[in-house]
Amino acid sequence: MQRRHFLSAGAAALVTPLALPAYAAGPAWQRPASFGDHAALQTMRGLQGQDLACDSASIEGQLPEGLRGTLYRNGPALFERAGQRYQHWFDGDGLVQAWRFDGTGSVSHRGRFVRTAKFQAEQAAGEFLLPAFGTAIRAKRPMRGPDDINVANTSVLPLPDRLLALWEGGSAYALDRDTLATRGPVRWSDELAGMPFSAHPKIEPDGTVWNFGTGMGKMVLYHLSATGELKRHAVFDMPPCAMVHDFVVTQRYLAFLLPPLTLDMDAVRAGGSFAGAMRWQAPGQARSTRVLVIDKADFERRRVFETPAEMVFHFANAWDDGDLLTLDYVRTPEAPVGEQRLRSIVHGDFRGSPSSQPALLRLNLRNGQHRSELGRDALEFPRVDPRVVGQRHRVVFYPAALGRDSAQRFGHDSVLRLDRDSGRRDAFTFGPDAVIEEHVFVPKPGGTREGEGWLVGAGHDLRWRASFASVFDAEHLSDGPLAVARLPYAVPHAFHGAFAAA
Repeated sequence: MQRRHFLSAGAAALVTPLALPAYAAGPAWQRPASFGDHAALQTMRGLQGQDLACDSASIEGQLPEGLRGTLYRNGPALFERAGQRYQHWFDGDGLVQAWRFDGTGSVSHRGRFVRTAKFQAEQAAGEFLLPAFGTAIRAKRPMRGPDDINVANTSVLPLPDRLLALWEGGSAYALDRDTLATRGPVRWSDELAGMPFSAHPKIEPDGTVWNFGTGMGKMVLYHLSATGELKRHAVFDMPPCAMVHDFVVTQRYLAFLLPPLTLDMDAVRAGGSFAGAMRWQAPGQARSTRVLVIDKADFERRRVFETPAEMVFHFANAWDDGDLLTLDYVRTPEAPVGEQRLRSIVHGDFRGSPSSQPALLRLNLRNGQHRSELGRDALEFPRVDPRVVGQRHRVVFYPAALGRDSAQRFGHDSVLRLDRDSGRRDAFTFGPDAVIEEHVFVPKPGGTREGEGWLVGAGHDLRWRASFASVFDAEHLSDGPLAVARLPYAVPHAFHGAFAAA
């Protein structure tokens, strides 16, 4: 019954754009004329469905001998077919990448599109066949549920026997860890088949995996073993919120920030996209962000608190200390400001990209009293040492916009280490000719100190229109990268990733 509620209600909502003409008219559907002229736009041009391969990247500097494993990345990489282009960055089909560090000074790269049902059908047809999150398209194929439009384009979860490509609206897709070949959607159980599995699972130091999914007023919780076996789950009514992208775990709790974001179903029925129908609660009405706190030991023990309205996409970490819950996250611009900028990016307009700041929320679970702290840097995609997930942490790493002209450019140009205890900042800025993606922390073998390891991530050289991977000593970012591995081609800008040690 719970699964049927998710899938039947979701399918009914998805089918509403059927009355539209095949595509909206207007210049927004055309490829920006400047794509061939502006180097920064190459990161958003997209691919046409082809795979990528480089057996030996060009290495500058010295790769650490102890760095052995694979940096997996995922992001939208196909934005147009038959001369028609998606209207939202989040709509592109997912390309999973594998940057392999063999420990001998060599780095290889592979990129393969996730062969979702949607991708395979549209590749064969050579045109868009189904609606997307931010683009209203008349369906030319039957739609039975969210997995029919699953693009598997947001993040990855490495498990011992497979790699999962994640998209928050539907099932995880299993891939081969070595070849990146698509195996198919994951069924955690018959009851959970086709239910959403979000793009931001949390992995505790012992390997325990927690995740959630939301849709049509319901939330599903997942508790998995370190090998990816389902141990527990629950489905229940959640407080109203049109989109929940991320969450955190602590020693005792799961915690969610639910902004006052609603879905205007009349706008969807009139032909709008889901992204375009999201509404920030009108000024003058009672607005708040709800904090949903769930006991990890008993999913039935749930509490809701209220804090001032704010928008959040990504968390760094969280911990609880007695009755005090501390959430470390990035505060983003309110909708619809952030939404409009995400739409502009996919069409080549990078001016005024969203500016997000680090934030802390301290919440007293006995009386609901709370206190917030907001940082000053423009940054996103926070990461912590995986050995402190769910526990009190000291260090957070971010890609940041620290250059003088960063407000006029797309994305981030720096990597930043922030010490939450001392306030000390350590950063390296690549300069105006680079765009930096999320960097993940990789512990050094045998290291025990928090933050003792490497910071590994990807970026784009705008001069050469090519992508690279960079490796830093995580305790000395300002010294610059230890090594840079350069590709002979450009890869579209990815969202999230994970490092799997060899």
